[in-house]
Amino acid sequence: MSNSKAALITGVTGQDGAYLSKLLLSKGYDVFGLLARRSTDTMWRLRELGIEDDVRMLDGDLTDLPSLIRAMQLSKANEVYNLGAQSFVGTSWQQPVLTAQVNGIGALNVLEAVRIVNPEARHYQASTSEMFGAIQAERQDEKTPLYPRSPYGVAKLMAHWATVNYRESFGMHASSGILFNHESPLRGIEFVTRKVSDGVARIKLGLQKELRLGNIDAKRDWGFAGDYVEAMWLMLQQPQADDYVVATGQTTTVRDMCKIAFAHAGLTMEDHLVIDPKYFRPAEVDILLGNPAKAMAKLGWKPKTPLEDLVSMMVDADLQRLSSR
Repeated sequence: MSNSKAALITGVTGQDGAYLSKLLLSKGYDVFGLLARRSTDTMWRLRELGIEDDVRMLDGDLTDLPSLIRAMQLSKANEVYNLGAQSFVGTSWQQPVLTAQVNGIGALNVLEAVRIVNPEARHYQASTSEMFGAIQAERQDEKTPLYPRSPYGVAKLMAHWATVNYRESFGMHASSGILFNHESPLRGIEFVTRKVSDGVARIKLGLQKELRLGNIDAKRDWGFAGDYVEAMWLMLQQPQADDYVVATGQTTTVRDMCKIAFAHAGLTMEDHLVIDPKYFRPAEVDILLGNPAKAMAKLGWKPKTPLEDLVSMMVDADLQRLSSR
């Protein structure tokens, strides 16, 4: 039954976890997912990709080290992908301690479980462009100083440096992917791109009249999550562990992303978009623009999906979801 390669994925029911599971299954891996039972129905993403029955779920939680040790023992994983997190930046101001425990201490727990059970296993940590925060360089790469601007970014910074520390202290094959914003039809509804695609679809279908957003002049480097999980896998196939920025190298305002979405649905943005101060963050990250040169050169990775195609894909998926209801 067992293949030569087994992978354990935390955050398996999230956007990245679902796409990564699909990729690894296509490569013949046994895929195990860590499932925190306090969640409601989070299996919908795996269902949409048609792989719900192919991923073996293990009970566990990032804040519970014994459950992570058990998951390592049961899965016999030789690749571990820590994608689990309190993943919404906005929520991190309301729940800073939880965010620190899950995103910071949780990542440390995963590293410790790997070190205890199988220190030879290759480990991937999901780092984030939010660590750059108040940017210290026009284009951010692996050497750009980090200056997080949210409790989310601060917690992820701890996880990032813990990964470097375990690599250097224990010789573990532990890599971090510093991923810039990556979206898909499987994105959570609280994220701005999905909020836009869902809102546009609802307006198109006559289910609502307006879309309310906060700072639409913030700039982000947006790619397709399906492309980005390939970079995660490639990192763990390298002889040496390292850290890599994964991005498109292009930045777009939320405003322009909205224009693409409304235009795709045959609507005019100005007729429906409302700026609501309630959605402004206490400390905003104004611009993120990644430089993926190292990932392109060393991993042979490159983004394949243009922003226009990504936004159109998301709007179409939400139109289909809402229509079928």
